[in-house]
Order: sequence, then C-alpha cells, then structure tokens
Amino acid sequence: MAEPGAVAEVEVTGAPIPWFEVPGWGERYRVMAGITGRGSAAAPFDLGLAGSEPIGQVLNRWQALSHSFPTGRGTAVARQVHGTVVLWHEDFQGLAVHQGADGHATAKPGLLLCVSAADCIPIYLIDPVRRAIAMLHSGWRGTAAGILASGVRALVKGAGSDPTDLVVHCGVGICGACYQVGPEVSKACGVPGAGEVDLRGVIAAQARAEGVAVVTVSPHCTAHMNDRFMSHRRSEGRDGRMVAFLGLLPS
Repeated sequence: MAEPGAVAEVEVTGAPIPWFEVPGWGERYRVMAGITGRGSAAAPFDLGLAGSEPIGQVLNRWQALSHSFPTGRGTAVARQVHGTVVLWHEDFQGLAVHQGADGHATAKPGLLLCVSAADCIPIYLIDPVRRAIAMLHSGWRGTAAGILASGVRALVKGAGSDPTDLVVHCGVGICGACYQVGPEVSKACGVPGAGEVDLRGVIAAQARAEGVAVVTVSPHCTAHMNDRFMSHRRSEGRDGRMVAFLGLLPS
C-alpha cells in the first residue's frame, strides 16, 4: 500500500472567520473540512470552552463558525478526555456540547462535527460511497489507545462502511521534530526509545492497518507555524484552542 501523501491545508481568504480548508475535498466529496486559525495577534480566534476568555465572547465565535457552514442544522463538540469514545449523531439542532468523547460521526448532511486542538492531531474520515463522516481528536493518549480504529468502527456500525472505501486525512498538528517526549510516551505510541514522535505518521500507519487505502497527512506544524495556528506546547499553555471541523454538504 502506498505511503500517505502530503496535503497542505489552504487558508480561506475573505471568510468571516479565520480558517484553513482541506483542499479539493469540497468539490470531490461534498464536505466542508478544515480547521480554524489563530486569527489576529491582538484578538486570537480562541474557541476554547474552558479557557480564560469570557464565555459569551467564545460562544459568539462558535456561532460564527456554525453560520459559516452552508445549510447547517447543528454543531457537535465535546469536552475531550483523550479517550476513544466516538459519538454517532442522527440529527439535532444548535450547538450540542457533549461530555467525555473525542470523536463524532454521522451520515446526516447539515451537521458540523468539531474537535478542539492546539497541537493534537485532528483526524478526518470520509466514506464517499455511503456518504458518512467522522471527526476525531488524537493526542498521544488517543493515538496509543486507538481512537482511529474507534472512528473506523463507528462508520462501519453506523453507516455500513467498508474500511477500504474510507479516506483519512491527518490534519494540522505538532510535527515530530517539535514533539519531544519521554520513553513512556514513545513506547505507548509504538515508537522505540525516547525523543521525537511523529503522531501523524503513527496514525497514518494505523489507518493503513485498518485497511484504509487513501491516507494523507498535513505538513503544517502548530509549533513551527505559531503565527497562524495555536500551540499549547510552544506557548507553554498560554494559547487557546482551534477547532477542526467536518460536515456533509447536500449531495
């Protein structure tokens, strides 16, 4: 099976919110797929629900994100716990904040699936045959525990997906060179020794092991590109949270 290809998210100019799209997916798969950016240095576009910014201001940003999704009915997000729970969504309206999950899946057009990130890897899954999607949050704990496999299983169970039909993109996150870890983290992720861990590389290998034929990886690093993205590690915890999102458009 071929190695994953590099697919770089592209900044969307003139948009009401700062965001970067996965190029070509809108036309090819009829989805809205991307991640919010830092925005202005003076007023970063922080979407963290548990941060220090006034909650009213943060919710206004969430509303702006929801309104940017054409024909959007509902927006799903969760208070993430670095686990492997993936929620299946049939239909709902408005902003739905769930507890204790790190992924979302649906076959319903108009629902925007979201995960927050600021170094962790957002994973986008599409079944273009059955028109189903999943959006996952994967730090080292989620990567080691198998959040990718949980996302695949959610699509198999919820939509009858065949893993060989799936398309997976490992999105904007911290690169291996910037992610220096101890031996316990390396071992958990299946990487020998201590030092650099390329989470996207590990996730891509997991996707291939699940039978996924099309796997791509973003070259963008949150730490290297801290002027465009938020990085918890680079900022020593001062940065807020971006949101990666995936939603089915009407076919």
